[in-house]
Amino acid sequence: MLKEFTQYLLGLKRPEIVEANGNIYSTISLTQLDNEHDVASIKIRSLSGLVDYVKSNFDHERPVMIHVVSPTSVSVFDALNDVNDRRTYVSANALLPDITFERHMPREKFNVMLQACFVKNDDKDKILKLISSISEENTVTQSDDGLTQRVTAKTGIATLGIESVPNPVALKPFRTFVEVGQPESEFILRLSEGAQVGLFEADGGAWELNAMANIAAYLAEHLAEAIEQKKVYIID
Repeated sequence: MLKEFTQYLLGLKRPEIVEANGNIYSTISLTQLDNEHDVASIKIRSLSGLVDYVKSNFDHERPVMIHVVSPTSVSVFDALNDVNDRRTYVSANALLPDITFERHMPREKFNVMLQACFVKNDDKDKILKLISSISEENTVTQSDDGLTQRVTAKTGIATLGIESVPNPVALKPFRTFVEVGQPESEFILRLSEGAQVGLFEADGGAWELNAMANIAAYLAEHLAEAIEQKKVYIID
């Protein structure tokens, strides 16, 4: 007990400043007690909710920065304080459907995914028409020159026809917040034996920049007054 008490008393001694090799050190560690406490950011699922929060000035009236982090994530935070720290008040994360790319899947599952998770356009209609004509009980007969596939597809109860697979196809999957336009991008459509269908991305990720620009434009439009008053700043 005496040893522990002695160590405790030694620990109460005043800190000393020591210089070594041109650097200055303290003999004990110091902890700053007046730091601002972190806050738990509000988690929301829509851009409209984020706009409503910013307009409300609910937590404070200081200027805030809105950062479009990605096509599916936006955050709101304040400026650095006197200890170079900042607080994130709101994080918006898009609620998205489950879409499968880069691998084949059964025709029926692909059909449901395409109808439920993609915005209607001409290429979507062409693909739906094509895959609905594929013979389900026979393997797909195909020729492929690297750019265009040709597959044997059923055109009637007892007849077979030749259909061209369009490539690349321009589609608009739901990949960002529903309040903004879904960016169109190119995909490679591939069919394989057993009536398997797959979509493979072919735009090098350019859709992400387009989606983020759409988000920034939406926020700029709906927060125009606050931006003009220099209460809100947007970066992407």
